Amino acid sequence: MNIRTMTIADYDAVYTLWLSCRGMGLNDLDDSYNGIERFLARNPDTCFVAEDGGKIVGVIIAGNDGRRGYIYHTAVDTEYRGKGIAKALVNATTDALKKLGINKTALVVFERNADGNAFWEKMGFTSRGDLVYRNKTLTEMVRIDT
Repeated sequence: MNIRTMTIADYDAVYTLWLSCRGMGLNDLDDSYNGIERFLARNPDTCFVAEDGGKIVGVIIAGNDGRRGYIYHTAVDTEYRGKGIAKALVNATTDALKKLGINKTALVVFERNADGNAFWEKMGFTSRGDLVYRNKTLTEMVRIDT
């Protein structure tokens, strides 16, 4: 198993992996080739893929605003789950964020994604009951739920 920095050349394999994961919320703008290309340009050191024999079997993308890190779209191929790949990806990302001086990271998981919520809880991410997540769409997009 090899963990390496993600590049835009990985997009097709990563997008296919995302689509295969139940509970992943995607949209046609942010998660398009151009959207991910922009994200990687802004966050070249905090996005990673896991490879097995040249096949991408895991991915995590993360960025920061200079103060806080944000993790998005973590996924592992169902055939490779339970082998520590997601944990290795999270560790690679959090180590990269620490090197950038980021001291705290956050993420959003759909409430209905029981497996995702259990994983993040196991990884030490706590749920905040004192916050309300708010969102405003600036450009209309199409959601692609898996």
